[in-house]
Amino acid sequence: MSANFDLLGDPIPDGWGKRGRPPHIATEKNRNKVMMLLALGWNNERIAAALSITAPTLRKNYFRELKVREAARDRLDASLATMLWTSATEGNVAAMKEFRKLVERNDIMKGQNDFIGAQQSRPAPAQPRMGKKEEATQAAETAGQNTGWGDDLTLN
Repeated sequence: MSANFDLLGDPIPDGWGKRGRPPHIATEKNRNKVMMLLALGWNNERIAAALSITAPTLRKNYFRELKVREAARDRLDASLATMLWTSATEGNVAAMKEFRKLVERNDIMKGQNDFIGAQQSRPAPAQPRMGKKEEATQAAETAGQNTGWGDDLTLN
């Protein structure tokens, strides 16, 4: 690979200007862009279009980034929280307010997750058990329902 760079700062691959399309080179800037777009929920075709490459080329060159699609949002949120925290500790009042909002949103989200988890893990309330006489009485009242006997078994 050559040490020459184009006007945008991307490295010029060997064989540039010769027959055929030059191979795509994954730069750190493009890797970060892919991670950011994944965190925003973009699909592969849309990301490939943003990088001016095809979807197979995206999968070939950025497979590690695409593999952690679910964690991309968490990584983005963590890096934003880190930047806010750094700015807040340096005395930036606006960063302090934004960090407080971020903490409140996380507390609300944690409370919702805890509530949903508690609802899912809670067993269903037990039905009161009937005695033998009550079961027999209920069976006698519903005898013959949904059968060919119909009203023949009911008392009038």
